[in-house]
Amino acid sequence: MFKLQPSFKDYLWGGTKLRTVYGKDCSLDKVAESWELSTHKDGLTIIDSGEHKGETLLSYVEKYGKEVLGTKCPLDNDIPILIKFIDAKDALSIQVHPDNEYALKNENDFGKTEMWYVIDAEPNAKLIYGFKENITKEQFKNAIETNTLEELVNEVDVKAGDVFFITPGTMHAIGKGIVIAEIQQRSNVTYRIYDFGRVGADGKTRELHIDKALDVTKLESAKNAKTEYTLNKFDGYEKGNLATCEYFNVDLLNIETSATLKCDETTFNCITVLDGNCTIIGKNSLEMKKGESIFIPASYGEYTINGNCKVVLSTL
Repeated sequence: MFKLQPSFKDYLWGGTKLRTVYGKDCSLDKVAESWELSTHKDGLTIIDSGEHKGETLLSYVEKYGKEVLGTKCPLDNDIPILIKFIDAKDALSIQVHPDNEYALKNENDFGKTEMWYVIDAEPNAKLIYGFKENITKEQFKNAIETNTLEELVNEVDVKAGDVFFITPGTMHAIGKGIVIAEIQQRSNVTYRIYDFGRVGADGKTRELHIDKALDVTKLESAKNAKTEYTLNKFDGYEKGNLATCEYFNVDLLNIETSATLKCDETTFNCITVLDGNCTIIGKNSLEMKKGESIFIPASYGEYTINGNCKVVLSTL
């Protein structure tokens, strides 16, 4: 198993918490996102420990294939998910993602199903998840053209520990003052619907993708935006499932002293530390701190997380 060095993004809405709070070694003024586990061409993760240090994660999985990816992996030599930290100092654009069929046809990329675990949220933080009421395509188009879309969106209060599952076609936006861990399909397709009139570093407004958004956005009212989950008590730790779908499985572990897990032949494991410090011991051992991620190849076997920490475990 080995540590991962993320790829960083400096989008205009980003802040500095990923550097100052989560220890990211990044010289960008704004660190909007860190792509913790990524084989996507738009942001490749680098292996940061062990015999493959300095190699891209993509090169590694291309070399070893399902031996390290696991038998559940639908791809022979690539990772079908992507894991990020996101620091929204300001609100993201109101946006939507397409499904696989539409994205593969129009973008030569996969669609995007994703989930968010809220790590931190400032008081009164909110995000957008779908519409308040059912609307028609004509109403949607008119609201975009008349800059009244904000009147139709479903705003949700946000606190640390909240979970949201976002299917393709669900309009959404992370609000300001929120830090999340995102687990998603390996895709970088986003259709920007409304951007609050902001301009980028070049002084120009960012591109909108209205026609494509009209094609793919679900127009029904949003219900049950937050995903409920239960933490089950075990000896030394608590564990709860945050999301399970055809692309990924995500568990949260609150570790008080230690937790012993097993990485079998079906899937790799990715551990991302949200808070605290720990030592992960198996065939090799790694010291981990808040903000770091590691890759554990399929069939690695048992490993133990020792320490007082909170982590997410992502698998296929």
